[in-house]
Amino acid sequence: MIPYGRQDISEADIDAVIAVLQSDFLTQGPMVPRFEQVVAAHVGAQHAVAVNSATSALHIACLALGLGPGDWLWTSPITFVASANCALYCGARVDFVDIDPHTYNLCAKALADKLEQAERDGRLPKVVVAVHLCGQSCDMQAIDDLAQRYGFRVIEDASHAIGGKYQGEFIGNGWYSDITVFSFHPVKIITTAEGGMAVTNDPQLAERMNLLRSHGITRDPQQMTQAPDGPWYYQQIDLGFNYRMTELQAALGISQMDRLDGFVARRHELAKRYDQLLAGLPVTTPWQHPDSYSGLHLYVIRLQLENSSKSHRKVFESLREQGIGVNLHYIPVHTQPYYQQLGFKTGDFPQAERYYAEAISLPMFQGMTDEQQYQVLESLSFVLSGRHP
Repeated sequence: MIPYGRQDISEADIDAVIAVLQSDFLTQGPMVPRFEQVVAAHVGAQHAVAVNSATSALHIACLALGLGPGDWLWTSPITFVASANCALYCGARVDFVDIDPHTYNLCAKALADKLEQAERDGRLPKVVVAVHLCGQSCDMQAIDDLAQRYGFRVIEDASHAIGGKYQGEFIGNGWYSDITVFSFHPVKIITTAEGGMAVTNDPQLAERMNLLRSHGITRDPQQMTQAPDGPWYYQQIDLGFNYRMTELQAALGISQMDRLDGFVARRHELAKRYDQLLAGLPVTTPWQHPDSYSGLHLYVIRLQLENSSKSHRKVFESLREQGIGVNLHYIPVHTQPYYQQLGFKTGDFPQAERYYAEAISLPMFQGMTDEQQYQVLESLSFVLSGRHP
């Protein structure tokens, strides 16, 4: 089976992890701060806070921005559920903004229209989570313009997008957002096995997220309510969590960062070849906005079902049967049973639902060979047209 995504582990990665295993620190040592510095420097951010998952990063980002009961968070319905769940963890409420039919990201025009109505209704969001689906940035300048006008805060969910760029600069530089979140799950562009990171240019947000990731405990005397009783002393000054990243994960991440630019470049080679080889098949290939240089975590095609005798499900299942590990990113969050219990229903976000009815994620990972890619194309061509390319 050719998977839709796969980690790329080198001997240097393995050596980096072994070195930590042989060191004095498996957790709370020097590697996590070093990894934070490497990522922050690469993307052009001032501060970084490494955690055990991007979900944890979203949670503490929301808390750092003061999201809580009575507040609203808006995000895209085409995302993993964590982008919305992070609001519920804080006691806030969730709503969605339909997607742009070309980029599949949260639509800035739909956001503007919804904000205008929300202002009249007195229910403006406190936070908007802009999800960079597949690695392509949302229209962040337009979203930031709206944030300045309506007073909401912005989190970039860049779980798919490390190494990508917007307007020629790396995603994560914080020009148009308060906090950016990255994921290092094994199918992502770089991996720490599991792990995530929040980057920001605001030192107060960084300090708060740093506190929240480790039980709300500080050893900094300047943050304490009294002078320390002794060198052993610490204080819990907030209700935090155990969201720490291990030294092993950080060492792997540092090593992976050495190859990040090459990983993304290889993904672009694969995407260009997909674009060329898919021409003539009844599919819509991904459109890239001229302001964006995607991280290309995913390569999503949309089936032109009106030009095919096969159903969406039949194409998906036939590819799996031939050893092509396609996937679907994502089921619209508002159609999940949990969210329907909150009042959402099918039909609320038609562009997202139309996307879901047609989308298939083809295999895309930096270690993919040309032969594997040709096998994907051959199988897809046979399924859609009954002939080999």
